Amino acid sequence: MAPAASRLRAGAGLRALLRRALVQYLRLLRLYPVLTKAATSGILSALGNFLAQMIEKKREKENCSQKLDVSGPLRYAIYGFFFTGPLNHFFYLFMEHWIPPEVPLAGVKRLLLDRLLFAPAFLLLFFLIMNFLEGRETAAFAVQIRRSFWPALCMNWRVWTPVQFININYVPLQRGERPGRNSLEQQLHWEEGRGRVSLSLSLTHTIRIKE
Repeated sequence: MAPAASRLRAGAGLRALLRRALVQYLRLLRLYPVLTKAATSGILSALGNFLAQMIEKKREKENCSQKLDVSGPLRYAIYGFFFTGPLNHFFYLFMEHWIPPEVPLAGVKRLLLDRLLFAPAFLLLFFLIMNFLEGRETAAFAVQIRRSFWPALCMNWRVWTPVQFININYVPLQRGERPGRNSLEQQLHWEEGRGRVSLSLSLTHTIRIKE
């Protein structure tokens, strides 16, 4: 009985710790929304790149001696902190004001705005910033865009359009101007110049909680 009671106490303690962490996180979101989302995005983007490298390394069993690119998570952290978090925050605020719920076909218009305008622009910015952070020349950026932009955008549309439709239209709104919403953004980084494809997942919090 003692081990079982110990496990129960440990589980209760862990749940209490997680609740306190969540309360503190929501407090930071309310006080410093852009900074909190930027930091969250930077951390999760770096973690996504690290996990992508681990998965890729396991797949390439014939090259197990290949070392992890430690600069990769740093690049993704920079991109997530300075671009993904802030841009998602202001984009959703803009969309709420430009296409309010009472507008006819608001859900469809919001989805089209996200999929046809924001997604291509965001992906293009992703390739541009990553090309700069990797120290590549403009010619390499142009080649990568020709080879990878359209496949990556098509993948984004196929995978994330249903998710974004629910995300934009069916997540309940909170009181005031800041609805609560989480957005999953999957970013595809094609490194075709190196003969491989690296998939990086970025979990971007675009939570805008009530005042």
